Amino acid sequence: MTREEIIHRTAEYVKDEFARDSSGHDWWHIARVWKTALALCKQEGADVYTVELAALLHDLDDWKLSPSAGGKPVRAEAWLRQMGVDPALAEHVCEIITGLSFKGALVETPMRTLEGQIVQDADRLDAIGAIGIARAFAYGGHKGRLLYDPDSPPRMHASFEQYQKSGSATINHFYEKLLLLKDRMNTPTAKKIAAQRHAHMEQFLEQFMREWEGGEF
Repeated sequence: MTREEIIHRTAEYVKDEFARDSSGHDWWHIARVWKTALALCKQEGADVYTVELAALLHDLDDWKLSPSAGGKPVRAEAWLRQMGVDPALAEHVCEIITGLSFKGALVETPMRTLEGQIVQDADRLDAIGAIGIARAFAYGGHKGRLLYDPDSPPRMHASFEQYQKSGSATINHFYEKLLLLKDRMNTPTAKKIAAQRHAHMEQFLEQFMREWEGGEF
C-alpha cells in the first residue's frame, strides 16, 4: 500500500469515527488540524508523512473523548499496524499523539521532534481565535458546564490529574488554557498566527464581561 493510499484510508477512517461528534472535536476539527499542519510543514520543513498521520489520528485516543484508553494511543497504534506502517514511524506517531494535549497551566508538554511540534501547534491553533471560541462553548455545552460563574475563579492546575477533574465554567477555560497557548507555540509560523487569534479572544472576553455587567447602558 502506498503512502497516499494509507493517508486516504486513514482520513476516511477518522472521518467516519468523528462524523457525529458534537464536542468540538468533530471531523472538521481534525481536517483543519491536518490542513494547518501541512501548511506549517511547508514553512518549517518536516517529514510530511509523519505529520499527516499524527494530525489525522491525534484525537482517536484523546482522554476527553476516550477515557478508557487511559491516555495511551491504543486505537491509533492498532490502526497503524493494520495499515502496515513501518514500526519506527508508527512509534514516532504514537509518541506525538501521547504528548500532544494540554495537561494543565503549570504542566509542561514539550515535543521532542519538529514533526511533533508542528502537529501540536496546529492542534493548539484550532483551540484559539474565532473557531477556538466556538469550540470552547461547544465542549462546555457537551459537558453540561456553565457559561460563566463569577463566584468560581479560574485555577492554574499544577498537575494533569487536577486539570482532568476540572469542571469549571467555560469562561474559566480561557484563562486556564486558551489564553496561555500563544506563548506555548513551538514554530515561528504558528507564533505569528497565534498572536492574531489571541487578540481576537481578548476582544471577545472584554465584550463578554461588558455585556455581563451591563456596562453598555
